[in-house]
Amino acid sequence: MDGQDREHGEGRESRGAPAGRPRRPARAFRAAGTRTGTRAESPRRTAGAERHHYRFRSRWPLPAPPAAVYAVLEHPEHYPRWWPQVRAARRAGDGTVTTRVRSAVPYTLTVTLAARRRDPAARVLEAALTGDVEGWARWTLTPDGPRRTLAVYEQDVHARAPLLRRLALPARPLLRANHALMMRAGRRALAEHLRAV
Repeated sequence: MDGQDREHGEGRESRGAPAGRPRRPARAFRAAGTRTGTRAESPRRTAGAERHHYRFRSRWPLPAPPAAVYAVLEHPEHYPRWWPQVRAARRAGDGTVTTRVRSAVPYTLTVTLAARRRDPAARVLEAALTGDVEGWARWTLTPDGPRRTLAVYEQDVHARAPLLRRLALPARPLLRANHALMMRAGRRALAEHLRAV
């Protein structure tokens, strides 16, 4: 989806066709790198899917060393203790954590996180997300001066909740602003939490 589907072969002659035989029409919508005969999604279907696709990236400068920040972020079931927009979080027996998230827009998202990577040495936490949005989220922590951390949050998701899908075009700027507001509030709240511990 990131790479544009390209049309190949339009206007080209087929090579190696015996004389007198009709040439086969070139295949339209063949994506770069796909096998011959594999049809990629049409541009219309791809454009429709893009309406529901969101990518976010936030940078949080924090007043604590990476190990201390990692110790807080690796427990999403405790996020409601310090992040006001994470209204509830519950860890299940299989290790997944189901969260209920609500920011300025009066709509609550339910999202389940399943750890894909927990790497304290590299200071990376990554989770698969399912529920009202599906995709992945990742924290990457780097030192940012003495006893300071830069936490980079990345999220790549598709909206699955029916209301989010219906409002994909008119509400997209509002949803992006809502996410930005939630992340700003989360950064401030985590900074205060880290100063208190």
